[in-house]
Amino acid sequence: MQHTKRAVAMGVALLSAIALAGCSTGSTGTGGEAAACAPSEGDVTLEFTSWIPGIEDAAAIWNAENPNIQVQVQTGPNGNSGTYQNFFSQLEAGNAPDLGQIEYDALSSFRVQDGLEDLSNCEDVVAAEADFIPWTWNQVTLGGDGVYGIPQDSGPMALFYRSDLFEQNGIAVPTTWDEYKEAAKQIRALGGYITNFSTADINQFAGFVWQANGDWFTNDGDAWSVDLTGDASKTVADYWQELLDEDLVATYPAWTEEWNNAYNSSEVWSWTSAVWGANSISSGAPDTAGKWSVAPAPQWEAGESAAGNWGGSSVAVFKGSEHVYEAAKFALWLNTSEEALTALNESANIYPATTAGLELPSLQEGVEFYGGQAIYDVFAKAAAEVNPDFVWGPTMTQTYADVSDGFQKAVTGQGTLLEALESAQSSTVSTLKAQSIPVAE
Repeated sequence: MQHTKRAVAMGVALLSAIALAGCSTGSTGTGGEAAACAPSEGDVTLEFTSWIPGIEDAAAIWNAENPNIQVQVQTGPNGNSGTYQNFFSQLEAGNAPDLGQIEYDALSSFRVQDGLEDLSNCEDVVAAEADFIPWTWNQVTLGGDGVYGIPQDSGPMALFYRSDLFEQNGIAVPTTWDEYKEAAKQIRALGGYITNFSTADINQFAGFVWQANGDWFTNDGDAWSVDLTGDASKTVADYWQELLDEDLVATYPAWTEEWNNAYNSSEVWSWTSAVWGANSISSGAPDTAGKWSVAPAPQWEAGESAAGNWGGSSVAVFKGSEHVYEAAKFALWLNTSEEALTALNESANIYPATTAGLELPSLQEGVEFYGGQAIYDVFAKAAAEVNPDFVWGPTMTQTYADVSDGFQKAVTGQGTLLEALESAQSSTVSTLKAQSIPVAE
């Protein structure tokens, strides 16, 4: 859904907060024992900050059923639009809420600061691992033994496409990226574009690298390795560079009226996006209702079945919470119970991270905007095809911002996408070192 959109402009503020990490090492940050996880004495009130529309309604269901553990919800802008900076400031001041919404790609930033409680001593949390899609659980363990949040949703990627236009013009729906390029040429000859290449949504590009089985960050427990220019990244960058060089894709700024109009006017015919993109298209291109379909994302090799991911959040317990047991209990209920998942899906189109959640009745129905297609069947399959080992680095806001700067230059002919990745590679390593975060040489 649209709450996963990435705003990359506030990198400096977030980096200043990360500086608090001092000489923390590895994915386990400043370390320490996992939090004690025993019930508190007496009644408990938990503070929870989130930006998910309608999440207060789900909390109200909990409050009605748990009079001794009440949850007070505070809502705000999405993470990189201000909420993360607030979290860092609150952690520094010692008054952070008990729980907070944190996207997967930001968890490492908080862990490096030692801002999250390790929930691995909570028996119910450990037992719940089997309930979640495996790759989403890996996102909250950060490749180690701790558990630093409860997965909430995910963003498996697939191909949204104008089935009416493809059919009317005799263009086969592409199943490989090679076929996608050939379709792009046919569509361009008709005056349209197969898709729009965004210079701002770098986590979409990361999703393409993820699908290609690439990694940008790894951690051996002692130091971080940064590899924005590995083989998979080069393959993806070179591919999109060719489409740009041949004027086969549009380059409108994402999430603008210009972007919406390109889709609403039928100028742009497809979008490889996450499950939440279904709402972006229906709200941004209302005149095209009933003309869209969803297919699996194109593959790099025919016959493969790999999916990337774009977005997804967890609910984490902040360091210093006096009610770790109760906070973990609420976070589990919020993200595993059918009543909570149903409420979140109805209010905010949350796509659950649990395997059972993918079977919600609301996700089995045909979607009118997509011609009655049961589009979530495609995403359920994609969710099972996401590589579980992808790791986010501890300074993603800075990395996104630097890649975005380079991509913006590339679409105007000032450099290439690969050169943008090379520059961001260097700046990311420098940033990690400047924050005293160990980097493998």
